[in-house]
Amino acid sequence: MAIDPGTRIGRYEVVSQIGQGGMGAVYRAKDTQLGREVAVKVLLRNLAEDADALARFEREAKAVAALSHPNILAIHDFGRHEGSVYAAMELLEGETLRTRLADGALPVSKAIELALQISNGLAAAHDKGITHRDLKPENIFLTDSGVKILDFGLARTAPTPGEEGDLATMSLATEPGRVMGTVYYMAPEQVRGHPVDARTDIFAFGAVLYEMLTGKRAFQAATPVETMNAILKEDPPSLFDSSRSVSPALERLVQRCLCLLYTSDAADDL
Repeated sequence: MAIDPGTRIGRYEVVSQIGQGGMGAVYRAKDTQLGREVAVKVLLRNLAEDADALARFEREAKAVAALSHPNILAIHDFGRHEGSVYAAMELLEGETLRTRLADGALPVSKAIELALQISNGLAAAHDKGITHRDLKPENIFLTDSGVKILDFGLARTAPTPGEEGDLATMSLATEPGRVMGTVYYMAPEQVRGHPVDARTDIFAFGAVLYEMLTGKRAFQAATPVETMNAILKEDPPSLFDSSRSVSPALERLVQRCLCLLYTSDAADDL
């Protein structure tokens, strides 16, 4: 059920709804203490009553709040109000990369500019032991001031002493151990359901960069199963097969990201 304008959620007064997803809704709201506008994400009631989902959401909020990087969406607050669980985040104005790509491939110089900012945000997360696991154009937001990486809802943190790897998996929609991510941008180890690390995001980054340069997905077959099979067994089409004029160095970069399989040999080569 949507929350009406004027309703208070903690110290935040709802102005309007700006988004809706499978895990809850996002509202434009006013921070009544600091006098600024923020985005407030409110979880669905059934998730708010799930102790495991609630713990993971709180852990995600704390992890992202600790990043404090200009290319990652900032989380200001986390709390509970009259049975609702919410996170207050910076309010962004702009559009997703998915929306921008609706008009086709980006100019090469623009794709490189955005790629640098995306990689900076990912590097900051990886330095803190956080793997995003769901990098895709829908989770990359373009503002006048630059790129913001969104939605760490499937993120995985490096286990702390005493934790098992699966216990550090933060997901509000799936159970630990299941295949997580978005098919077109999943690395081979995700497709196989194996443990992941920063290289998983590097693969997705390569897929996103490929799409920015060509306007097409690097891996897309008739069905999700066929797409996953292509990720495991096929190489993406060369950038030189498109009509774009790209440098050999850029071609090598994209291919390097997309061919970085999760193996001990690849690890030694990093």
